[in-house]
Amino acid sequence: MSDSSTGLKARLRSDLTTAMKARDAIRSSTIRMVMTAVKAEEVSGDVARELSEAELTTVLAREAKKRREAATAYEDAGRAELAEKERAELAVLGDYLPKQLSDEEVAALVTEEVAAAAAKGASGKAAMGVVMKAVRGRVAGQADGGRVAAEVKRQLEA
Repeated sequence: MSDSSTGLKARLRSDLTTAMKARDAIRSSTIRMVMTAVKAEEVSGDVARELSEAELTTVLAREAKKRREAATAYEDAGRAELAEKERAELAVLGDYLPKQLSDEEVAALVTEEVAAAAAKGASGKAAMGVVMKAVRGRVAGQADGGRVAAEVKRQLEA
């Protein structure tokens, strides 16, 4: 496993160094946490491997989802200071994730895939899996799965 990766992983390493020099505690701890998650993903399984850019984005999206859920849980529990820390970490992660699609863009993609599924004879709730698979492939890290699933369900029930 080589350590001479380029792209997102190299950017994370570079930004960690910059954050440490600037004594930016939130940014450096968040990037360290992401790099730990990436390393864990690389060594999971039978053989250690280098993650692709798409896999790195998936790990980042997973970590962002954890931060979103934790912030909500802390907010519901009346722990505003902890919720704020989670939101700050989420903002750092947002710098590395692809631009998120708007609700209108997600709806348009879902509409296209629902029409494609209908053309193949799938409709109603039976088409949910087919449409979700197609849309998930097209949004790839640009929209939360929950948002996509809600829109697919809404359109299929209409």
